[in-house]
Amino acid sequence: MSLITASRMCARILGTKNSPCVLIAARQASSSVNLKDVLSNLIPKEQARIKNFKQQHGKTVIGQITVDMVYGGMRGMKGLVYETSGLDPDEGTRFLWIQTFWFLVTGEVPTQEQVSWIFKEWAKRAALPSHVVTMLDNFPTNLHPMSQFSAAITALNRESGFARAYAEGVNRSKYWEMIYEDSMDLIAKLPCVTAKIYRNLYHEGSNIGAINSNLDWSHNFTNMLGYTDAQFTELMRLYLTIHSDHEGGNVSAHTSYLVGSALSDPYLSFSTVMNGLAGPLHGLKDLGGEVSDEQLRDYIWNTLNSGRVVPGYDHAVLRKTDPRYTCQREFALKHLPNDPMFKLVAQFYKIVPYVLLYRVKLLWKEALGDRRVDRVLRLAWQTRASEES
Repeated sequence: MSLITASRMCARILGTKNSPCVLIAARQASSSVNLKDVLSNLIPKEQARIKNFKQQHGKTVIGQITVDMVYGGMRGMKGLVYETSGLDPDEGTRFLWIQTFWFLVTGEVPTQEQVSWIFKEWAKRAALPSHVVTMLDNFPTNLHPMSQFSAAITALNRESGFARAYAEGVNRSKYWEMIYEDSMDLIAKLPCVTAKIYRNLYHEGSNIGAINSNLDWSHNFTNMLGYTDAQFTELMRLYLTIHSDHEGGNVSAHTSYLVGSALSDPYLSFSTVMNGLAGPLHGLKDLGGEVSDEQLRDYIWNTLNSGRVVPGYDHAVLRKTDPRYTCQREFALKHLPNDPMFKLVAQFYKIVPYVLLYRVKLLWKEALGDRRVDRVLRLAWQTRASEES
């Protein structure tokens, strides 16, 4: 499914590049360090803005639907509004700046005081209920970590303030306040859940330790995993930041939309996100350890001919290398160029695009004839070479 950001929607409807009806650039941060206080001021304005926009343009047509779109999993269909990021076919994921969480939620660049407040707030909310800890300790060691993760998040539903308030008949206008509290609690607890699972599986259930409110979210996470290497912490900061948002039409994000639309609380919605992410990956166990370029090429070729895809390639939207991969590749080239897993990924990066091009050539040759295909392939090779240079 394609996503349309509010800014792009306004631009298309109003025929302008920078529509005044949406917040495109970052605002200066509010003076309050309490995120909920900031949202209390912003949300009524945003609700009024959206209401006004719908009144003016609610009947405007923004696209056409084809049979291929319906059968193709809504590919190319404008189906959702998603404010915090977008997936551009040529540039990859576009999302907002460095202090990601505060910025994505408010659209404001946070001050250092506001960032420090977030660290301390998450530290206060991080403790896991005893029933969740007991459940994780009792899981068999051969239960997949993603299954454990999803189950633990679902079990945290007992702590949901939104579920309790809804059962008590809270006014709809107050929903966001309880959802905010649940979401903040969940974000704070996720590193603890993950670290607990990791320690149970790989470190004989050793203690994850205590949260340090003076450290950032990623630093606390790596400490709980048991890693004190500054380079690893920096890698996790990079990884967690670039994966913090990925538009709203992918399997996991779209699932949270659907489940949340039934007024399921954030814990239940987010557990379905994890189930959407837990699909199997194939390849390394069939190839074994170190493989030659020829072995990898043959494996990819057989995979494509069996009707499957190579995960991460032939993407539904992206037409160039995902910039999230580029960030991690640059880090790996600098700090761990000889790591076996990175070397395998680098082989894929080198080989898969050319296998895909060759397969396209064979398909086009059958349909169009050699002459036109050769011209197209030469252009494709030149484009690929210019991207790598």
